[in-house]
Amino acid sequence: MEPLDPADPMDLVGLTPVMARTLGGPSVVVGLIDGRVALEHSAFAGHPVRELRAAAGTGGCRRGDACCAHGTAVAGIIAASGGVCPRCTLVSRPLFTDRPADGGPATCLSGVRTGELAEAITETVDAGAHVLNLSMAQPAPSGFRDQALETALDHAADRGVILVVAAGNQGRTGSSGFTDHPWVIPVTACDRAGRPMPQSNLSASIGRHGVGAPGDRIPGPGLGGRPFLLSGTSAAAPFVTGTVALLRSAFPEATAAAVRYVVTHGPGRRRSVSPPLLDAWAAYTALRGMSSNASGSGQAGPGEGPYGSSAL
Repeated sequence: MEPLDPADPMDLVGLTPVMARTLGGPSVVVGLIDGRVALEHSAFAGHPVRELRAAAGTGGCRRGDACCAHGTAVAGIIAASGGVCPRCTLVSRPLFTDRPADGGPATCLSGVRTGELAEAITETVDAGAHVLNLSMAQPAPSGFRDQALETALDHAADRGVILVVAAGNQGRTGSSGFTDHPWVIPVTACDRAGRPMPQSNLSASIGRHGVGAPGDRIPGPGLGGRPFLLSGTSAAAPFVTGTVALLRSAFPEATAAAVRYVVTHGPGRRRSVSPPLLDAWAAYTALRGMSSNASGSGQAGPGEGPYGSSAL
């Protein structure tokens, strides 16, 4: 391949050659738990995008709604025109709103009870999602066990639904109930040169089974007719989610474990709290190699190697 412009987020993480081969397919379902998505936005015209259940008290998107702007931008990075996987089906499960039903403070990206989040995860998994994007504030720090959330994450793992979670933007070191879970892919943010952004949260678990992705002023559909620039790990996570969806579209016979394996660069031992940068093209070629080996040998079966392994 010819050298690519490192300033382009798609090029930076190897998505350009993958997207030249596939833009996804409607049979692959991407779940999104976030603010509400402005489904009427022209960027989603002709794309398979639907809402699973409206957040209580939203009453639709309106100009100035921070939560709707966030959800719409994240959805756009994944599945709108110009997104990573525009032909995939996006199922939005709104959870955050600027207008809570009880009249309390805004709950956009924070303040949501983990029980509500667990319910949303379970509903989206049961709605047929293959990968789930969670660009939100982290739940309780590691060491505080939330049984409902843990059960929901286990449910996703049991169903082979890959969980992609923003690592958070507090610039701190420490894990959470999300990033500690062995099936979650935590995502940190990098700038246009691929350097880690200082506000990304880091930890041993994030470094061990996470990846980095572009998070520097990423454009998404805006509510006021202009692009919405999103920065931080919320913007980075959709690149990983979209990559997973593309891989599941290109290699439908691959297990969820195989897809997760190649996206996170395999099980190699890592000592850094900062994860490596996503390489979508390397993941694609690795899955293609696994597919060729499995079909050529005629010996691969359930539980035999990463291409036939189970979820956990």
